[in-house]
Amino acid sequence: MTSAALTVYVLMWPVLVAVVLFVISRGFFREWAEARRNGEDLI
Repeated sequence: MTSAALTVYVLMWPVLVAVVLFVISRGFFREWAEARRNGEDLI
């Protein structure tokens, strides 16, 4: 395995984690804002 391929392989995991965290956070804040608009509890 070349060092460039290994570097890409190692650096793709933080990017994937950041994307997943962004998607989860976006959904959470969207639900939270909707609950606040409707005057409901989030849970």
